[in-house]
Amino acid sequence: MEQPSSKSERPDQLIASFFKAQTVFTLATSSGDQPHCSTCFYAYSEEHNMLVFKSSTQTDHIQQALLNNLVGGSVLPDKLQTGKIKGIQFKGKLVEPENQCLSDLKKTYYTKYPFALAMSGDIWTIELSWIKFTDNTLGFGKKIKWERT
Repeated sequence: MEQPSSKSERPDQLIASFFKAQTVFTLATSSGDQPHCSTCFYAYSEEHNMLVFKSSTQTDHIQQALLNNLVGGSVLPDKLQTGKIKGIQFKGKLVEPENQCLSDLKKTYYTKYPFALAMSGDIWTIELSWIKFTDNTLGFGKKIKWERT
């Protein structure tokens, strides 16, 4: 049972809650004819509707995203439960935040992962443009879609 896409600035609260409850996403990038996937710890900023993560400019995924900032990815529950399929697929743009937005997003990330203060790397964000949330606990095949207006 697929719900029509909702077009608005903010996704459904079920989507926001799921993002906030998880810790790792898979990020898909590509440049030229070379795809790449990586996994990263992330935090979700509901205020900015962005995924925040820390990574080095030396990594393949950041190198590719600097050449082509259109990215995709997925989030699964940190603890999988058979028969209770939940997950998110997303699309967006990799952006390097600035000024007050950067300050807010750093706070979001480092509040969730204080140990990351001791690690090298830069804060990056994904400005979400499309989300599909599947949650079979709401009914078999239940999907909630969202698109940025």
